[in-house]
Amino acid sequence: MSWRRVLLTAAGLLAFVYAAACADVVLRARSAYLEGEKWLAWDAHPELKKAHFDAVLAERRKTFEAERAAGRLSADEFVKKLGLATFERDQAVSESSLKYAYVWFQTAAELFTPPESRWTARAREKMKTTRELWKRELDAGKIPYKDYMLE
Repeated sequence: MSWRRVLLTAAGLLAFVYAAACADVVLRARSAYLEGEKWLAWDAHPELKKAHFDAVLAERRKTFEAERAAGRLSADEFVKKLGLATFERDQAVSESSLKYAYVWFQTAAELFTPPESRWTARAREKMKTTRELWKRELDAGKIPYKDYMLE
């Protein structure tokens, strides 16, 4: 093999790895951005958020019932696990959707760049508006905060 062919092969492999890494980062940014959009939609429609977490709880309940039926879970353990799962559902429903939306947009904008993509640019825009909505939510709930706490 000539040195030119080796050099071209190495350059091609390097370009492939770089392109694959860039594609991975852009796809991760898209995923984080869409997750932020989901939480933002849940703020506007809390019934969708509750329905989602109710479905998660129902699935966990089925799993616990199957374990109990198979003898891997006692009745007491079943009650404890179901109680914990219900508490986790209640906590998830009561959490601020705007807080999670902001964090997902922040993740897309700050962790998944470079390369700059339309998803990171959109996430930066959404971060600003979501942060203001989150501040209003905190103010309405009379929850004290400092700006640095929202980062």
